[in-house]
Amino acid sequence: MIPESSTTEQSETDTQSQISEEPSSESRTGPGKRKTRRFYSRPRLLFPLGIILGIVLGVIFIEPSNLADIPGLFAVFLEEYDISLSLPQIDLSRVQAEWRKLISTIPEPWKLNTDGREFQIGDAIKARGLEANHPVILIPGVISTSLESWSTSPEYRAFFRQKVWGGFPMLSQVTFNREKWMSMLLLDPVTGLDPDGVKVRASGGFDAASSFIQGYWIWSKVIENLAVVNYDTNNLVLAPYDWRLSMYNLEERDGYFSRLKTAIEGFRMRQRKKCVIAAHSMGSTVLLLSFPRARILVPCHSLKWVESPAHGKGGPNWVESHIQAIVSIAGTHLGVTKAMAALLSGEMKDTVDLNPAGAYVLERFFSKKERQSLFRSWAGGASMWIKGGNAVWGDATFAPDDEEGGNHTHGELVSFRQTIDLDDMDVETPPVMQGPTQTAAAQGQNKMPSVMKNMTSDEAGTWILGHTPLTFRVNPPSLSFHLDTDTLQRMIATNYSYGIERDEEALKRNDLDHTKWTNPLEIRLPNAPSLRLYCVYGHGKETERSYWYTTEPYEDEDKAVELGVCTKDNICPGWDRHSLHDMTFSRSWIDRDLTNEGSIPKVRNGVKLGEGDGTVSLLSLGAMCVEGWKRKRWNPAGIKIITVELPHQPQTTLPRGGANTSDHVDILGSNALNEIILKVATGAGDEIHDNYVSRIRQYAKRIRWEG
Repeated sequence: MIPESSTTEQSETDTQSQISEEPSSESRTGPGKRKTRRFYSRPRLLFPLGIILGIVLGVIFIEPSNLADIPGLFAVFLEEYDISLSLPQIDLSRVQAEWRKLISTIPEPWKLNTDGREFQIGDAIKARGLEANHPVILIPGVISTSLESWSTSPEYRAFFRQKVWGGFPMLSQVTFNREKWMSMLLLDPVTGLDPDGVKVRASGGFDAASSFIQGYWIWSKVIENLAVVNYDTNNLVLAPYDWRLSMYNLEERDGYFSRLKTAIEGFRMRQRKKCVIAAHSMGSTVLLLSFPRARILVPCHSLKWVESPAHGKGGPNWVESHIQAIVSIAGTHLGVTKAMAALLSGEMKDTVDLNPAGAYVLERFFSKKERQSLFRSWAGGASMWIKGGNAVWGDATFAPDDEEGGNHTHGELVSFRQTIDLDDMDVETPPVMQGPTQTAAAQGQNKMPSVMKNMTSDEAGTWILGHTPLTFRVNPPSLSFHLDTDTLQRMIATNYSYGIERDEEALKRNDLDHTKWTNPLEIRLPNAPSLRLYCVYGHGKETERSYWYTTEPYEDEDKAVELGVCTKDNICPGWDRHSLHDMTFSRSWIDRDLTNEGSIPKVRNGVKLGEGDGTVSLLSLGAMCVEGWKRKRWNPAGIKIITVELPHQPQTTLPRGGANTSDHVDILGSNALNEIILKVATGAGDEIHDNYVSRIRQYAKRIRWEG
């Protein structure tokens, strides 16, 4: 028999072992002892490191002209906090002059906002005698559009017209007003719109997406080169949007697609020219929603075609008569796996690749739970979930983009390590959900097996949604590992679809179903035979393709209340307490302890790496371009598709990779892409031809297009 005191001590020890480590002056290891703090969390290191970082950022980002404003800005700061302090009059003109000298000594290629290549492509195109021909509309990607506060509620008035996403004001708010910043960016989980008292809108004009913050360009190099060949505000438009919103709400709240249609019609009327549209990343999905079969959402809440006499009034050939060409830049045509990982655990390759010090700072400053809350409220991100299911992304034995001699398949999108040896990656993870493997106790009790099953894309999508709050889901009658369609997230179920449609009659009917419009496998391209679609993307950078996950046995039982299984009075109809402690309620996160650089595919920090541009998988970037849209059922008008793959060849001495980078974002500054955009815009698009540097044609043929 165990003495009572020993039992108590053991219970306390078990309780303490479940508490995550946090730096604290209070002992957790025993009376009179202080917990040893990690070296990178000590104030004696962080304080001087912060000073050094501030000086470096100042040198990089502060312009000499800003120095003269510092005394005035400081005075405004003191007045805002009712601090009475007499400031001496300081002449900063000498400091400004010296600062200019310091900045001038930094080589151009090392500056983040300029690298010596400004206007070069525009000059070369202009030297050929080419000038602005077609009006150009630029559509940015996810998170690259700045958002600003228009809230007039008393608690948010201090942020009025300030950027809450993008720019240095965002950094200030994240640092000093993080809770309010999060409350402004979070969307209502039921409506998908602004919560009460909050109003955040996309910034307007070119500044909305030219740079994310000063010195970190996005579209600015494209705009600079277009300006050289005589583009300006009269024939060039950047169409920013609130990327947090679902596509339906983007029209319902902001009238985005209606305004985009009006802008294109205005160009056609004034300049007698069709438009060229260049869309990046998620912008390609937004564009796809705008014009398939020439339809668009209209303000009267109905789903109508743009040519409908009662609504869009564009006629049956609207796209054919208004759009010259579309340049899809690093388009997320078939989705990105990181969008699913972000919703499940608030993680992605970018977060798990951080070194221990960086991971510690990120978790303390912006935890996984907080990231989950943001990602789960942004229904716009769900438009980038992977599409086509197992037919495109593979099954438990095979994926189209698997390498030969592989130890594991990308077809298992989410895998769980059980007894697997890091040096023996060919050992299969034991499967579950096979009746005979369950214990007798588990059978008949509605209890889950204790081992997680590796999941394909079809299974993983349903499983991930099973971990979302009930407010996101549609009336779940029960909970099980294979959740049925009623458990789909409400916002997702009413806005998106991720399947593949092969029946041509069904594809015609989908012209009127807005939930299909972000999925190129469930809709047809427009009836525009003269339209040219250019797929331009990078290749040669390791890209997250699938994951190894790990779980904790139990999660807080409040999760059962959150999911609607139990009431707040702890009443759980049809469930016993043991059955609630199953894997459905487990915490899950990427298994960052698992790394094997020698395996196929390579595994780093729990992420299985594949081919792509560093963000989007090669299958998503190119499969529709080289195979899917070459088939009549999805491209009945026979629109010509030109695919241009750009090899990722960065110059390692430059911060953003230089002229030959093809990273997902930095490609916007590459010489090759800028040349393509300018050729299409100036009427020389016929000079652009297919160019392949990957095995995308081989991979695309392995996809089950025909079932």
